[in-house]
Amino acid sequence: MWIVLVTSALTLVSYYRWLRVAQREHYEPTRLFAIEWIWIKARPVEAILLGAVVVVCLASFVLPYGALVGALLFVGWPVGMSFAGAKRLVWTDRVKRLAGVLFVLHAVVTLLIALFLPAAAGLLPILAVALAEAALAIMWRVEKAMAKKWQVQAAATIRSVNPKIVAITGSYGKTSTKNYATHLMQGRWSTLASPASFNNAMGLSRAVNDRLQPGTDIFVAEMGTYGPGEIAELTEIFPPEVAAITTIGEAHLERMKSRATIVTAKSEILPKASTVVLNIDVPELALIAENLRASKRVIACSAVPGTAAEVIVTDGALTINNQTYAVELPDEVGHPINVAIAVGLALAVEVPIETITERLPSIPGTPHRAEANRTPGGVWVIDDTFNSNPTGAAAALAKAKRLAGESGTVWTITPGMVELGTEQAARNIEFAQAATASDQMRLCIVGRTNRKALRAGDPARTTAFDSRKAAADHALTAAKEGDVVLYENDLPDHYA
Repeated sequence: MWIVLVTSALTLVSYYRWLRVAQREHYEPTRLFAIEWIWIKARPVEAILLGAVVVVCLASFVLPYGALVGALLFVGWPVGMSFAGAKRLVWTDRVKRLAGVLFVLHAVVTLLIALFLPAAAGLLPILAVALAEAALAIMWRVEKAMAKKWQVQAAATIRSVNPKIVAITGSYGKTSTKNYATHLMQGRWSTLASPASFNNAMGLSRAVNDRLQPGTDIFVAEMGTYGPGEIAELTEIFPPEVAAITTIGEAHLERMKSRATIVTAKSEILPKASTVVLNIDVPELALIAENLRASKRVIACSAVPGTAAEVIVTDGALTINNQTYAVELPDEVGHPINVAIAVGLALAVEVPIETITERLPSIPGTPHRAEANRTPGGVWVIDDTFNSNPTGAAAALAKAKRLAGESGTVWTITPGMVELGTEQAARNIEFAQAATASDQMRLCIVGRTNRKALRAGDPARTTAFDSRKAAADHALTAAKEGDVVLYENDLPDHYA
């Protein structure tokens, strides 16, 4: 009996690691299994070690102490993943509820083993991640139900204050576009934007309940999704008069499986809106724009000169309805298409063109999204560590090359891009080749998650490091005045 209890206690200790991973992965069911698989693929030795844990645990049927040894080994697996991490588990109310459910499940399994088959104590560590996933699945529905009262309150507040709702979605670029658009709208209207990346029902409800005040003219709502149906639900609570889709990309392929599903999920933002703002550089959105012109006001946006769009933003120029204005955007501002969509949104809520052109030079950069700054030593540093995706990574690399000019070297520090499903390896290979395409380019690979794909770049210009700090120390020490250091993506430390 005591072996069962000690094994159970050791397994409880191991749950700390997986609760932290669950919190970093937004409590989404199946993500613990996904992270396990990432480690096994990136470091095959982890599969061997996990196999050893299972064998030792199963040996408890004939060797009782096997359960204890297996549980001890499992506390340290995966070997390369920090137990506490740079960002420790935060004991929020949600984590406490999840931990409580997990403890109950674990206690039930422990009791059943203790009463009926003590020799099976080794099953406790083997089942640990599965039980944690079961707890996540249970609480996913419970948390959704608990959030209803806050959503009802938010809907009532929306009806009471009655702001015009501007909704923004897209595979990427949502937060930057929201910040740019809010800045432009504030030139005429009292405008509130959902903070940070609060883009689900609970985050938007909290923003409205805590911050929406009488007299607010416009509420800008960023809307995210992991699959069809979610944005449709958001638009029931926060019905938009104006809606925008920034782009369709591969950022959601791991979960949604196909580009067509992504288009369907993102398009749920459009039906309730009377005005839609679309990035017609994306073929699917160009087709949607044409199909909607008969029933809605459509503002087409582009970052390609000469496109038949209502708004075009290129380097140094803004074109609105074929009228061109000279504008100088701050260096820290990211991708032009996001600025174009922000201008389209401002036009949709009747912000005068004069106000837009006056405020564009002062639009705020969005932290960690192609944000450029220069060190005292004359080295440009581009921080593009959030929401890395193939299109954004290519644009950030192009910006780095532009800043470096003909004489500077571009040092790219990256762990690669993730959550791209079947396209992940191919996209990382393409980026590695682009990041080592000339003698003036160096690639510093961080971690192991995408190391194999990223090694497809020129070997003479590629170096692998175990941590971002080691890569940064190397690049910043070697960089000279006029060079550019590009941080492209930054994975949480529970990745390999």
